Amino acid sequence: MGPPVGVPMDATVRRSAVAGTARAPPSKSYTHRAVLAAGYGPGARIVEPLVSADTRATTKAVEAFGGALDVEEDVLVVTGFDGRPAIPDDVVDCANSGTTMRLVTAAAGLADGLSVLTGDESLRSRPQGPLLDAIADLGGRAESTRGNGRAPLVVGGPIEGGRVSIPGDVSSQFVTALLMAGAITEAGIEVELETALKSAPYVDVTRELMGAFGVETEAIGGDDGEAVAGFRVPGGQTYEPEGGEYAVPGDFSSMSYLLAAGALAAEEGEAVLVRGAHPSAQGDAAIVEIVERMGATIEWYREPGEIAVRKSRLSGVTVDVGDTPDLLPTVATLGAAADGTTRIENAEHVRYKETDRVSAMAEELAKLGAVVEEEPDALVVRGGESELVGAPVDGRGDHRVVMSLAVAGLVAEGETTIAGAEHVDVSFPDFFDVLYDLGADVGH
Repeated sequence: MGPPVGVPMDATVRRSAVAGTARAPPSKSYTHRAVLAAGYGPGARIVEPLVSADTRATTKAVEAFGGALDVEEDVLVVTGFDGRPAIPDDVVDCANSGTTMRLVTAAAGLADGLSVLTGDESLRSRPQGPLLDAIADLGGRAESTRGNGRAPLVVGGPIEGGRVSIPGDVSSQFVTALLMAGAITEAGIEVELETALKSAPYVDVTRELMGAFGVETEAIGGDDGEAVAGFRVPGGQTYEPEGGEYAVPGDFSSMSYLLAAGALAAEEGEAVLVRGAHPSAQGDAAIVEIVERMGATIEWYREPGEIAVRKSRLSGVTVDVGDTPDLLPTVATLGAAADGTTRIENAEHVRYKETDRVSAMAEELAKLGAVVEEEPDALVVRGGESELVGAPVDGRGDHRVVMSLAVAGLVAEGETTIAGAEHVDVSFPDFFDVLYDLGADVGH
C-alpha cells in the first residue's frame, strides 16, 4: 500500500516481463452508487467495496447527511439516512471525485435546507451547470458560488420530483444523480435528454445497481434502434437490497491496465490471469474486445470471472470512446506499442476528467518517444513510427494517466519515472504492488 494522496511519490518502471495471477480491484463506479443507495435507504452491508480516495469522499458525504458507516473486514456496513438527508454540520468536501460531487449535489436537493459542496482545485474546475439547472427546475436551490457552474456549490430543497431536460453530452453522471435521488422524491423524476447521451453504459450501471436495491427505473424510447430519449424513476421507493447485502463486482476500468500489461509484456509462453472479471453492465468491459481486435491472445472465462491474456504482436485500430472515456489512456498506451496507427475517436468529453486526458496522454507519451497527434475530439497514436524509450513523465495528478504510463514503462527501453504516482489511490491503491507481484521491475 502506497502513501496516502498528498504524499508526493515518484514510481520507477523498467522494461520487464509479467506473468501470474492478479485480482482486479472492486468497481469504483458500483461502490460509489452502492454507498449512496445504502445511505438513501435504511442501510445495507456492502461486500468487497473499493476503499479508495474517491469512494472515501462518498462515504464521508453519506455521513455528513446523517448516515453512519462501519467496517467489518471486507464489508462496509452502512446505516442510512433513510430518504431525508440531514443538513451537514460543515462543508461537504468531495476531494477529487467528480462522481461524488454529482451524486451528492442531487442528494442535497432532497434536504430541507442548504448544503455547501466543494472539492480540490481540479474538481472545482469541472462543469456542474446542467445539474444545477435541473435541480433549480425541479424547485430546489442550486447555485455556483462563483456563478460559473462550478464548485463551490450551494444546494438545497426539498425537491418533490417532476420532469426535467438536460444535455446528455456533458456527463452521464447528471442522469445518474437525478435518477438515484428521484426514487426518494414524492413524484419521481423524468429526465429528458436534449442531446445524445455520452458514456451511456454508466447509466446502465446505475440502473442495474438501483435494481439490485429494489428500485425500479425505465428508459424512455430507444425502440427500433433509435437513441434513448430519457429515463424515468417512480417516486416513493425504498432502497433495500435482497438480504440486506450487495456485492460489488470487479472494475473493468482498473482491469484494463492489467490486461494491457499482459498484452504488451507477458512472459513468453506465460499469461496474465485477471480475476474478478464477472460480466456486468460496465461499458469498460469493451477493453477485452479492443485488446482482442488489436491482436492479443485473450480469453474471457465468464462463469468464474477470469480473463487470461498473452503477449502478441499488436496492430493499430480505430476505437470510439464515446461510451468508454476512461479507456482512452489505456488504449493510447497500447497504440504507442502497436504496429500501425491507433485512432481514438469521439473523445472530446475525455478532456473534462481529472485532467484533460487527451492532451495529457499526447504530451506524456511523446516524452517516451511516441508519435502522437491531437485533434479536438480525437487522439492519433502512430505506434509504427514510435520507439519507446524510458524518460521522466508526469502523471498529471490523474490515476488513469499514472497507470497507463506505468504500463508503457514495461515496454520502453530503460527506466521510466512517473511523478505523482500516489494518485493511484483514487481507484487502484495497490496498483504498483500488483505489478510488482506479476514480476514487473517497479520501485518508488
